[in-house]
Amino acid sequence: MSHQVTATAVLLAAGLMVVWGAGGVLVGEPKVGEPAPAFSLPGSDGKIYSLADYKGKSAVVLAWFPKAFTGGCTAECKSFAEGGNLLKGLHVAYFTASVDVPNYNKEFAESLHCDYPILSDADKSVARAYGVVHEGRPVPERWTFYIDKEGIIRAIDKKVVTAKAAPDVAAKLKELGIASK
Repeated sequence: MSHQVTATAVLLAAGLMVVWGAGGVLVGEPKVGEPAPAFSLPGSDGKIYSLADYKGKSAVVLAWFPKAFTGGCTAECKSFAEGGNLLKGLHVAYFTASVDVPNYNKEFAESLHCDYPILSDADKSVARAYGVVHEGRPVPERWTFYIDKEGIIRAIDKKVVTAKAAPDVAAKLKELGIASK
Protein backbone atom coordinates (compact mmCIF):
# COMPACT_ATOMS: atom_id res chain seq x y z
CA MET A 1 0.00 0.00 0.00
CA SER A 2 2.78 2.46 0.85
CA HIS A 3 4.34 1.90 -2.59
CA GLN A 4 1.03 2.94 -4.20
CA VAL A 5 0.86 6.09 -2.06
CA THR A 6 4.48 6.95 -2.90
CA ALA A 7 3.89 6.33 -6.62
CA THR A 8 0.75 8.50 -6.54
CA ALA A 9 2.62 11.31 -4.77
CA VAL A 10 5.45 11.17 -7.34
CA LEU A 11 2.98 11.27 -10.25
CA LEU A 12 1.08 14.15 -8.65
CA ALA A 13 4.30 16.10 -8.11
CA ALA A 14 5.37 15.44 -11.71
CA GLY A 15 1.98 16.68 -12.94
CA LEU A 16 2.31 19.85 -10.91
CA MET A 17 5.77 20.45 -12.35
CA VAL A 18 4.29 20.24 -15.85
CA VAL A 19 1.49 22.70 -15.05
CA TRP A 20 3.60 25.06 -12.91
CA GLY A 21 7.00 26.30 -14.00
CA ALA A 22 9.76 27.81 -11.91
CA GLY A 23 8.74 30.57 -9.53
CA GLY A 24 5.05 29.58 -9.34
CA VAL A 25 4.26 30.74 -12.88
CA LEU A 26 1.76 28.73 -14.88
CA VAL A 27 3.26 27.18 -18.00
CA GLY A 28 1.92 29.17 -20.94
CA GLU A 29 1.14 32.19 -18.78
CA PRO A 30 2.44 35.43 -20.33
CA LYS A 31 5.37 36.98 -18.52
CA VAL A 32 6.66 40.49 -17.92
CA GLY A 33 8.72 41.58 -20.92
CA GLU A 34 6.73 39.50 -23.39
CA PRO A 35 4.13 40.73 -25.88
CA ALA A 36 0.63 40.78 -24.41
CA PRO A 37 -1.79 38.31 -26.01
CA ALA A 38 -3.99 40.02 -28.59
CA PHE A 39 -7.62 40.57 -27.71
CA SER A 40 -10.76 41.87 -29.34
CA LEU A 41 -13.63 41.75 -26.88
CA PRO A 42 -17.08 43.30 -26.47
CA GLY A 43 -17.41 45.98 -23.82
CA SER A 44 -20.34 46.69 -21.54
CA ASP A 45 -20.99 49.78 -23.66
CA GLY A 46 -21.64 47.67 -26.79
CA LYS A 47 -18.33 48.51 -28.52
CA ILE A 48 -15.54 46.10 -29.42
CA TYR A 49 -12.13 46.82 -27.87
CA SER A 50 -8.91 45.46 -29.35
CA LEU A 51 -5.40 45.67 -27.95
CA ALA A 52 -4.14 46.49 -31.46
CA ASP A 53 -6.18 49.72 -31.44
CA TYR A 54 -3.87 51.14 -28.75
CA LYS A 55 -0.51 50.06 -30.18
CA GLY A 56 1.76 53.08 -30.51
CA LYS A 57 -0.89 55.28 -28.88
CA SER A 58 -1.35 54.49 -25.18
CA ALA A 59 -0.72 52.03 -22.40
CA VAL A 60 -3.44 49.50 -21.58
CA VAL A 61 -4.49 48.10 -18.21
CA LEU A 62 -6.45 44.86 -18.28
CA ALA A 63 -7.81 43.93 -14.83
CA TRP A 64 -9.33 40.44 -14.78
CA PHE A 65 -11.92 39.58 -12.13
CA PRO A 66 -13.71 36.29 -11.39
CA LYS A 67 -17.45 37.00 -11.53
CA ALA A 68 -19.79 39.98 -11.82
CA PHE A 69 -22.11 40.79 -8.92
CA THR A 70 -19.89 39.11 -6.32
CA GLY A 71 -18.33 40.86 -3.32
CA GLY A 72 -14.69 41.28 -4.32
CA CYS A 73 -15.48 41.89 -7.97
CA THR A 74 -18.04 44.54 -7.08
CA ALA A 75 -15.48 46.27 -4.82
CA GLU A 76 -12.83 46.20 -7.55
CA CYS A 77 -15.05 47.49 -10.35
CA LYS A 78 -16.59 50.08 -8.02
CA SER A 79 -13.08 51.31 -7.20
CA PHE A 80 -12.44 51.88 -10.90
CA ALA A 81 -15.84 53.58 -11.32
CA GLU A 82 -15.29 55.90 -8.35
CA GLY A 83 -11.54 56.38 -8.88
CA GLY A 84 -11.62 56.99 -12.60
CA ASN A 85 -10.43 60.56 -12.05
CA LEU A 86 -7.07 59.12 -10.94
CA LEU A 87 -6.69 57.39 -14.29
CA LYS A 88 -8.29 59.93 -16.62
CA GLY A 89 -5.26 62.23 -16.35
CA LEU A 90 -2.97 59.43 -17.55
CA HIS A 91 -2.37 58.24 -21.09
CA VAL A 92 -3.99 54.83 -20.59
CA ALA A 93 -6.94 52.77 -21.74
CA TYR A 94 -8.18 50.73 -18.79
CA PHE A 95 -10.60 47.85 -18.67
CA THR A 96 -11.86 45.28 -16.24
CA ALA A 97 -12.66 41.89 -17.77
CA SER A 98 -14.42 38.65 -16.91
CA VAL A 99 -15.75 35.56 -18.64
CA ASP A 100 -19.34 36.60 -17.98
CA VAL A 101 -21.58 37.09 -21.01
CA PRO A 102 -21.82 40.65 -22.40
CA ASN A 103 -25.37 41.35 -21.18
CA TYR A 104 -24.48 40.31 -17.63
CA ASN A 105 -21.45 42.61 -17.62
CA LYS A 106 -23.59 45.40 -19.10
CA GLU A 107 -26.04 45.06 -16.18
CA PHE A 108 -23.12 44.92 -13.75
CA ALA A 109 -21.51 48.06 -15.22
CA GLU A 110 -24.83 49.92 -15.12
CA SER A 111 -25.42 48.91 -11.49
CA LEU A 112 -22.06 50.45 -10.54
CA HIS A 113 -22.37 53.49 -12.84
CA CYS A 114 -19.09 52.55 -14.51
CA ASP A 115 -17.61 55.19 -16.79
CA TYR A 116 -15.27 52.63 -18.37
CA PRO A 117 -16.03 49.41 -20.28
CA ILE A 118 -16.11 45.99 -18.66
CA LEU A 119 -14.96 43.46 -21.26
CA SER A 120 -16.59 40.04 -21.77
CA ASP A 121 -14.67 36.93 -22.80
CA ALA A 122 -17.53 34.43 -22.70
CA ASP A 123 -15.63 31.72 -24.62
CA LYS A 124 -12.62 32.15 -22.28
CA SER A 125 -10.11 32.13 -25.16
CA VAL A 126 -8.47 35.42 -24.19
CA ALA A 127 -8.59 34.52 -20.48
CA ARG A 128 -6.72 31.31 -21.30
CA ALA A 129 -4.16 33.24 -23.35
CA TYR A 130 -3.53 35.51 -20.35
CA GLY A 131 -3.27 32.47 -18.05
CA VAL A 132 -6.09 33.68 -15.78
CA VAL A 133 -8.33 30.71 -16.66
CA HIS A 134 -6.59 27.35 -16.54
CA GLU A 135 -6.95 23.74 -15.41
CA GLY A 136 -8.93 23.76 -12.19
CA ARG A 137 -9.81 27.46 -12.51
CA PRO A 138 -12.99 28.03 -14.61
CA VAL A 139 -13.26 31.73 -13.67
CA PRO A 140 -10.42 34.24 -14.00
CA GLU A 141 -7.74 34.83 -11.44
CA ARG A 142 -7.87 38.39 -10.09
CA TRP A 143 -4.79 39.64 -11.94
CA THR A 144 -4.07 43.03 -13.48
CA PHE A 145 -1.85 43.35 -16.55
CA TYR A 146 0.04 46.55 -17.35
CA ILE A 147 0.80 46.78 -21.06
CA ASP A 148 2.92 49.54 -22.61
CA LYS A 149 2.02 51.33 -25.84
CA GLU A 150 4.13 48.84 -27.83
CA GLY A 151 2.05 45.95 -26.50
CA ILE A 152 4.66 44.60 -24.06
CA ILE A 153 3.61 43.43 -20.59
CA ARG A 154 5.46 45.63 -18.08
CA ALA A 155 3.92 44.29 -14.86
CA ILE A 156 1.39 41.77 -13.58
CA ASP A 157 -0.30 42.34 -10.23
CA LYS A 158 -1.42 39.04 -8.72
CA LYS A 159 -2.24 40.51 -5.30
CA VAL A 160 -4.97 43.00 -6.15
CA VAL A 161 -6.57 44.82 -3.22
CA THR A 162 -10.10 45.14 -4.57
CA ALA A 163 -11.24 48.26 -2.73
CA LYS A 164 -8.03 50.08 -3.73
CA ALA A 165 -7.82 48.87 -7.33
CA ALA A 166 -7.98 52.28 -9.06
CA PRO A 167 -5.51 54.13 -6.81
CA ASP A 168 -3.14 51.15 -6.90
CA VAL A 169 -3.32 51.01 -10.71
CA ALA A 170 -2.67 54.76 -10.98
CA ALA A 171 0.33 54.47 -8.66
CA LYS A 172 1.73 51.47 -10.57
CA LEU A 173 1.34 53.24 -13.93
CA LYS A 174 3.25 56.23 -12.57
CA GLU A 175 5.94 53.96 -11.11
CA LEU A 176 6.34 52.17 -14.46
CA GLY A 177 6.32 55.48 -16.37
CA ILE A 178 4.23 53.99 -19.17
CA ALA A 179 1.18 56.27 -19.07
CA SER A 180 2.66 59.77 -19.15
CA LYS A 181 0.88 62.25 -21.37
